[in-house]
Amino acid sequence: MEQGKQGMVVAKLMPEKNPLQQIQARFKELETGFRAWLAKQSLPVEVALVTVTSSAQGAAIGALMGTLTNDMSSSLPNPPPQANPQAMASFKQAQALAGGPMVQARNFAVITGVNAGIACLMKRLRGKEDVQSSMVAAFGSGAMFSLVSGMGGPNQAANAVTSGLFFALVQGGLFKVGEKFSQPPGEDPFYAKTRSMLSNLGLQNYEKNFKRGLLSDSTLPLLTDSALRDVKIPPGPRLLILDHIQRDPEIRDRRGSGR
Repeated sequence: MEQGKQGMVVAKLMPEKNPLQQIQARFKELETGFRAWLAKQSLPVEVALVTVTSSAQGAAIGALMGTLTNDMSSSLPNPPPQANPQAMASFKQAQALAGGPMVQARNFAVITGVNAGIACLMKRLRGKEDVQSSMVAAFGSGAMFSLVSGMGGPNQAANAVTSGLFFALVQGGLFKVGEKFSQPPGEDPFYAKTRSMLSNLGLQNYEKNFKRGLLSDSTLPLLTDSALRDVKIPPGPRLLILDHIQRDPEIRDRRGSGR
């Protein structure tokens, strides 16, 4: 009986899992499992499934955006019957970009589906994801969007190429920007030896203390307990650092030679 009461108390004290977090975790598991299964399929099957699923996602997003922005194409002034081909092409472009839920669902389905399908194909063929593959996928999605939406007017082929090039340039630029920000910061060459020493001692967290006190690799032979104390390194780590310096033959030799 007493054990039952204790179990109830423990159960009450244990924090309940957030239902939203449970749903997210479950969705993540399903997504991981689907990707693992997809990677085992043949190239045509993988490309087809990636294209279809991405198109469905894009259509849902486009329909939602079209619902929120309403159909603005009806408010566009109709061009006169004798309008030149360039004016008609501009009107069709505006219609393609200002349509309601169905038009936007179609646009996003084409853009996301074709882009994902080509990107999947390029990854399987080339074995990597890089800016070239990204730009090829963007070119294909831009060209297909131009053809499906009717933006090209009488010269659809030329406009498809132009749209594809525009999509490719934008995608390539975004890829490079993302690649730049995702890269880890370059290592400071003045702290290579210091970083290695701290890593070996399990004291990586104190690298910022060294940098704050300008204690670089060149100052390692000169380090004292007082200098380490000045940069707010605790006694234990100070002893480990000083002992390491005493045992390191390279640093010890530099200290003995007065360099």
